[in-house]
Amino acid sequence: MEEDSSQSGSSNLRGAIVLTAALISISHSIRVFGAKWQLIRARLEELGAGLRAAEAWHAEMDATVVEILATLYECDELARRCLEASYSGKLLMQSDLDVAASKLDRHGKRLSGVVKGRSFGGRVDAIVVSRPGVGACKDDMRFYVNDLMTRLKVGDKAMRKQALVALREAVAAEEDGARYVKVLVEVNGVLTVLVNCLDSSEVEIQEECAKVLSFVAGFRFCICGLVSSGIIAPLIRVVEGGSEAAKEASAKCLMKLTANMDNAWAVSAHNGVSVLMGVCQNSSSGGELIGLACGVLKNLVGVDEIKRFMIERGAIAVLIRLCRSREEASQIGSIELLQALADGDEATGQVVVAEGGIRALVRATEPKSSSSLKCREVAIRAIDKLCFSSASATSLLLSYGYMDQLLYFLRNGEVSIQELALKSVYRLSKTSDEARKAMGEVGFMPHVIKFLNAKSSEVQEMAAEALQMIVSVPKNLKRFAHDSHNIGLIMQLLDPDESHNPGNRKFLLSILTAITSCNSGRRKIVNSGYVKNIEKLAQAEVTDAKRIVRKLSTNRFRSILTGIWHS
Repeated sequence: MEEDSSQSGSSNLRGAIVLTAALISISHSIRVFGAKWQLIRARLEELGAGLRAAEAWHAEMDATVVEILATLYECDELARRCLEASYSGKLLMQSDLDVAASKLDRHGKRLSGVVKGRSFGGRVDAIVVSRPGVGACKDDMRFYVNDLMTRLKVGDKAMRKQALVALREAVAAEEDGARYVKVLVEVNGVLTVLVNCLDSSEVEIQEECAKVLSFVAGFRFCICGLVSSGIIAPLIRVVEGGSEAAKEASAKCLMKLTANMDNAWAVSAHNGVSVLMGVCQNSSSGGELIGLACGVLKNLVGVDEIKRFMIERGAIAVLIRLCRSREEASQIGSIELLQALADGDEATGQVVVAEGGIRALVRATEPKSSSSLKCREVAIRAIDKLCFSSASATSLLLSYGYMDQLLYFLRNGEVSIQELALKSVYRLSKTSDEARKAMGEVGFMPHVIKFLNAKSSEVQEMAAEALQMIVSVPKNLKRFAHDSHNIGLIMQLLDPDESHNPGNRKFLLSILTAITSCNSGRRKIVNSGYVKNIEKLAQAEVTDAKRIVRKLSTNRFRSILTGIWHS
């Protein structure tokens, strides 16, 4: 008999779970008394989560389940009458719906108390039910999320952690992750529950919660809901005093929340700028955390008052020190933040120079340093932004051997860093005659000319203009013109019938114009085998090409050209 009773209780519990799910599904189809049914649906979702928890934990609560079933049958009858519009009066039906909602609320609270008061005996494996399959309907997904929220509210430490892990896996799922995130936003109170968990005294709960919220914050449509739930202040508290994993997840979340300077003032209002700067100043902070803190601060520097505050608190000296870090994330984050602080701000740029920033950046690009390829690329970009704005900064840059490093990268670097080096060469070629002269002497021209055939039209044009600037120095022009191959390549690239980049034309014609200033140069142009390309451009009324043709049409070269043009 006891076995029969147990089976009956289990059957009732399973029946209650099935009926609850069915009622939730039906409630979405009811078009009358929408607000009443929305309240009932919320009560049903909470009740369903508690029933599934009771089933997983084998709670002995037969009498309670019988009462719950009775109420569910009443709800089923009310739903049928609403769907069929077979009720006798609106006021009476509204009253019946209120009574049903009240009963469901009472059952849910009683069930929560039973579940919360039980000793779970370490049955962690039975805590979290299986996640609905890929492509599940929204009702099933909402049901699952509510189940996890119930466990998060009423469970012990192990249950709460496992519920958060399950939630993180759901929102991070490649197939349905975004849909679960939408459910989190739609289900009333879920974001608030998660935000409150950030202040948990249990380290593992805090860590898992921060990871979930960091992922959710990556969806723009969630940011308003997260901020209105009060997420900024607890995130900053975790960054200041949480575990290393919780700090990193919280800093990552803050970085997403402050993208495009959104919520910058909210971070500042909760002392977030000082906390994040403290992370950067703390020698015991991990490189990953420092990199993330720099990332958040970088998002905030667009607010001038915050930027001034950071500079006044010594941020530049701290960042220059971090530029020498052996931790990649720390090094990259500090360089990018330093660039953001000084970009377009001459006064701050001067402080960076005075504090030794140029030397630190050059060290970060050294081929033999411990810096990663990515870090070198970031450092080169920062140098481009900060170090070519004044003659003194450029002179200091070159005194640290930066030109030799650029030449090394042009010769031996990966494609990505070669193109960055070329951009630096392009910027450097525009600074002074002294720089251009030095570039010719150390051997830049043979390497720059190779980029005239690059796949990117932008790279081709940078190479053409840089080459034109370098050969504007007479000694460099002489070196360049001495190699007939150089002239032949330029002549070949000027063929208007080929798909060469027309943006290069004015720079390449300028180089040829300079070469025609001497007889040997004109002779090499004539002997290149591509004079017809210049003639075609001249016939197309290209001014520089016509000028070159006139220079080549002196008595000395006319007979040669006539032979070439009529061959």
